[in-house]
Amino acid sequence: MAQAMGWLDRRVTGYAEWLIRWRWIVVAVSVALAVTAGAGGQFLGFSTNYRVFFSPQNPQLQAFESLQKVYIREDNITIVIRPHQGDVFQPDLLRDVRMLTEDAWQVPYTTRVDSITNFQNSTARGDDLAVEDLVPEDSPLDAADMARIRQAALAEPLIRDRLIAPDARTLSVNITATLPFKSESEVPEAMAHARQIADAFQSAHPEVRVAVTGSVALNNAFSESAEGDITTLVPLMYGVLLLVMGLLLRSIGGTIATLLVIGLSAMTAMGLAGWLGILLTPPSVTAPTIILTLAIADSIHILVTMLQQMRRGSDKRTALIESLRVNFEPVFLTSLTTVIGFLSLNFSDAPPFRDLGNMTAMGVIAAWFYSVGFLPALMAILPVRVKQRPIGYASAMDRMADFVIGRRRAIMVAMVVIVAGLSALIPRIELNDQFVKYFDRSIQFRQDTDFAMEHLSGIYQAQWSLPAPGPGAISDPDYLRQVEGFTEWLRARDSVVHVQTLTDIFNRLNKNMHGDDQAFYRLPKERDLAAQYLLLFEMSLPYGLDLNNQINVDKSATRIVATLENVTTNELRELDREATAWFQQNLPSAAETSASGPFVMFAYIAKRNIDGMLTGTFVAFVLISLCLTFALRSIKLGAISLIPNLVPAFMAFGVWAVLVGEIGLASSVVTATSLGIIVDATVHFLSKYQRARRTNGVSPEEAVRYAFSTVGTALWVTTAILIAGFAVLSLSTFKINSSLGQLTALTLFMAIIVDFLLLPSLLLTFAGKDERGGEAPSLKPVNQAAE
Repeated sequence: MAQAMGWLDRRVTGYAEWLIRWRWIVVAVSVALAVTAGAGGQFLGFSTNYRVFFSPQNPQLQAFESLQKVYIREDNITIVIRPHQGDVFQPDLLRDVRMLTEDAWQVPYTTRVDSITNFQNSTARGDDLAVEDLVPEDSPLDAADMARIRQAALAEPLIRDRLIAPDARTLSVNITATLPFKSESEVPEAMAHARQIADAFQSAHPEVRVAVTGSVALNNAFSESAEGDITTLVPLMYGVLLLVMGLLLRSIGGTIATLLVIGLSAMTAMGLAGWLGILLTPPSVTAPTIILTLAIADSIHILVTMLQQMRRGSDKRTALIESLRVNFEPVFLTSLTTVIGFLSLNFSDAPPFRDLGNMTAMGVIAAWFYSVGFLPALMAILPVRVKQRPIGYASAMDRMADFVIGRRRAIMVAMVVIVAGLSALIPRIELNDQFVKYFDRSIQFRQDTDFAMEHLSGIYQAQWSLPAPGPGAISDPDYLRQVEGFTEWLRARDSVVHVQTLTDIFNRLNKNMHGDDQAFYRLPKERDLAAQYLLLFEMSLPYGLDLNNQINVDKSATRIVATLENVTTNELRELDREATAWFQQNLPSAAETSASGPFVMFAYIAKRNIDGMLTGTFVAFVLISLCLTFALRSIKLGAISLIPNLVPAFMAFGVWAVLVGEIGLASSVVTATSLGIIVDATVHFLSKYQRARRTNGVSPEEAVRYAFSTVGTALWVTTAILIAGFAVLSLSTFKINSSLGQLTALTLFMAIIVDFLLLPSLLLTFAGKDERGGEAPSLKPVNQAAE
């Protein structure tokens, strides 16, 4: 072991001397490479499609795409209107709502517009069926007409709770858009026009509240959130890192050099992402923030050791060479394990997390390259001054070492109890991925959607396509009774706000064809009669308001759409399971039918990602463990390292169970990503411990003191910076990113506790008796910072 270390030390020393000799060329080449890679940033763009969260193999996405191919591919923009005083049945308001409905047809990619004014109301006129707008253009809107409109609108189940609230205080205009998804500009273009007409209506009616929601608005919110994060979090991150490094390093040259390293690393990674054609999404847009945070760690270890050596009397050149000699292997190993952790995100079912993992991995590789090349070369150029005054950092680490050594058993027992207690709380966490709550309340989409859900209905929907016995069989009375039975089963559930079903149309048509006698508001009893009613109704519908959104082409299936309250994804999955059970018992032809729709897709995404990331985390754990065992050349130390690498995640999730109790998509990647990060401290501590044991030949107690003295300060400094960095990420307006930042910061905090308390106790308890002992090197407390 000592011979292997000696060979590596000689190679690194030779490399460091070469680096210092050619420092100007190394700096120039590093900058040139970063600029070349960074040029790819011009090709970066933002995705405006929520479907990007789902891989082509995602079964919920496949089911939804199949559903839209059967009926029509549709996304929607919903304009919600609510007067501050009174109800919506006001002549001037309804007149302008009718104009707004007509203007909405001008929104790009619009294929249908629905509101109470153009609802196709069918009535009996003698022996004929009359179908016309509920509020026709020539409607007088006098008292009698308003009473007619009110009665029809509030009595019609197709529009009540969907286009108008039961209390008549709120209405909506629903714009159906068929987006080709050939350009990322489609969603912003449609939303810009929709907002324009909504703003115009708001200006004309200051007495009402206007909100814009819908799936197109959801798509747009994803891109707006991503753009907002990248323009606010990255500058904020630079400010926080500059402040923290300035306070902890107290070295102007070191701070400048580190800022340049992290800047070049982020530039390289984002530029390479652009060259590779990666589109930015809310999760992947956090890559620069994470890279800025992680890139600091390598630089800090090299700088702290260099400054420490200078305080002990070494000149800058000697201190720089010694720092590289001591840190080259652990810095490489920590970078490798971090890369493995983030590359494991490729096991995620959500492509944005794969992009995040790959972009961050590229940034970490770049950070290692610049840390062991550009950074020491630049530090060899920049002037560095230090003060030879012993103050608290090293002495604090010595006191920490004495505390752990003297109370090793009590610490171990206490840590085991704490870890076991926190781990036992993890099952209390509930999985929940309500995509509206992905966005902070500062986002307009969140505000408008919450408003719509409170006063009318929301965008949480579950859809089912119910197959009939054959072509044209949707008019079969037995089939219609089964569909109506499922409709009533849905309406009986507290979580269901509205159900859009074809049976309501058949009920109304049967009533119409019997002189509008309410006693005949029921399903037709004969198939041919029902088919004739439907054909007559369809022939009376204007362009764009047909039934293609409810009936397939050969009339062999119909779509049921249930609009839900603000339910959790667990409740939606339970509804899906119970609906399948209902089909198996009452409608065997639909026994294999599952719920579909965007909300359903998001309801299953966390579970699918957790399943995928269990494999990814296991692979990362095995690879990282093998790397540590090989690098440390000790099976025993490799085995010991597993505990501080896994325990922090369990502790963090236990605390999260108490403080929050709910988690979503972020939980599926936290363990894998944090594993690659928290390994860094373990690697540095173990490498210093092993160097003291096998190279210096000291006892386990003195080896622990040596590790604390040489690397303790760097560990807590880098941990403080990492926690600060991920704390900035927690300020994201996108909940997944915010939760990822909070959970990772919490995990890192737990990790430093474990590395400072549990890891030394484990080493002291299970130290090998076959290793050489001896006196520890004298480590006088010295200030490890410089100014």
